[in-house]
Amino acid sequence: MARTGAEYLQGLKDDREVWLGGERVKDVTEHPALAAAARKMAEYYDLHHAAAEVCLMPDPQSGTPMSVSHLIPRSRQDLQRRHACLERIAVWGLGMLGRTPDYLNVTLAGFAGRADIWAQNGNEQGAANLVAYHRELVRRDLALTHTIVHPTVDRRLPDVFAGGGEVALHKVADTEHGILVRGARLLATLAPFADELLVYPGQPIPAEAHRYALAFAIPMNTPGLKVLCRDSYTVPSSAFDHPFSSCFDEQDAFVIFDDVEVPRHRVFLDGDPQIYNRVMNAGWVANIMQQTTIRAQVKLEFAYELACAMAEALGDDSPRTREQLGEIWTYAELTRAALCAAEAGAREWGNGVWFCDERPFLALRPTLPRWFVRVNDLLKGLGAHNFLTTPRAADFANPALRPLLERYLQGATVDAKTRTRLFRLAWDFVGTALASRMELYERFYLASSPRTYQLAHLAAKRQGTRGLLAQLLKEAP
Repeated sequence: MARTGAEYLQGLKDDREVWLGGERVKDVTEHPALAAAARKMAEYYDLHHAAAEVCLMPDPQSGTPMSVSHLIPRSRQDLQRRHACLERIAVWGLGMLGRTPDYLNVTLAGFAGRADIWAQNGNEQGAANLVAYHRELVRRDLALTHTIVHPTVDRRLPDVFAGGGEVALHKVADTEHGILVRGARLLATLAPFADELLVYPGQPIPAEAHRYALAFAIPMNTPGLKVLCRDSYTVPSSAFDHPFSSCFDEQDAFVIFDDVEVPRHRVFLDGDPQIYNRVMNAGWVANIMQQTTIRAQVKLEFAYELACAMAEALGDDSPRTREQLGEIWTYAELTRAALCAAEAGAREWGNGVWFCDERPFLALRPTLPRWFVRVNDLLKGLGAHNFLTTPRAADFANPALRPLLERYLQGATVDAKTRTRLFRLAWDFVGTALASRMELYERFYLASSPRTYQLAHLAAKRQGTRGLLAQLLKEAP
């Protein structure tokens, strides 16, 4: 049943163990560094009701309204319907929020749809648990965070074996009601604002690393689960002064499992490295990259609009500026074109589930991160020193300062207040602490570009080529 924002916020009041700045947070919805972001995330749930014709659909099993992002796609039409919902969410967040709940809704729907992969090697019960959990996610409309990265301790060793093998999340024992796990994982974006934590495979692990081959889900208030937040980049401020830093910090967390018991019915994988290493190659990219590419396209389109407005405000139509604006536009358009190609090539991937064509996404996955960094550099060049001449809203409210600001900070086509708000917004997009975090997120949330270029090459080798070179060499005298 699709929740409202108020119901979502009420669900966060559950005595979870969240730490920020050395202090335990009593209530994430009231903490001064977290409350604004929690309210922003509540808007996500209210958006579904405001745009119900696009974002909601009847649950195929119960008939009650559910987010379209929960849909297990079983046709090209399902993917088109999901696209419309994901795009509406991305437009609401300007493409800035990388971990709105639809991200993991799409992920889990894909896993549940390909439960046949999870059921291999005698793991039928784990696969059944996964499908049942997806139904619970739909029914309760939960917000999930995830942890799929092992802490980096010693790069000379596989991550799971570093630190004596006791740092990475691992199984300690079976219990009467489930399994006991211990260790740490990262990077749980949205953790303070999530209802539950989903643990699933990330990087491949060695074949002998049985106790690290885990997948499960638990509530955020599970005993022993500790969430350590990084510094907050939320700035108590107005939308004029800090349009993004005032409420867009999703937070990122380091998660410690201090002898956490996972109920048996919430365990999806328990000790099978073969399945652990296989599930992410069974359409994960083809599935989740629809959501993340739509978000990226919206963000790049927003960056282009922002850059054009900055240039227009200063009357800058120089060839160099037109070149820079055109470059930003090409990144947005190439992202759109790749998405169109991926959706046009959608097919049935097995078990009756439809995902997009993986090939355009394999090309985008390592390339988008570099485009985002380049766009930020272009915006900084367009803004230059103008980023440093941006009074606050309080300065414009001062009757002694307002006339001076209107005279000396006017733009070529806009008044001083509009110009100031525009460049403050742009600085919050590229230069503040939150902007730096967002750039780092774009660089690495899909894994590093060097690694994903290698994966793209390996996938291309498996798919084969036209054999043009071989034909040419064969024909040569």
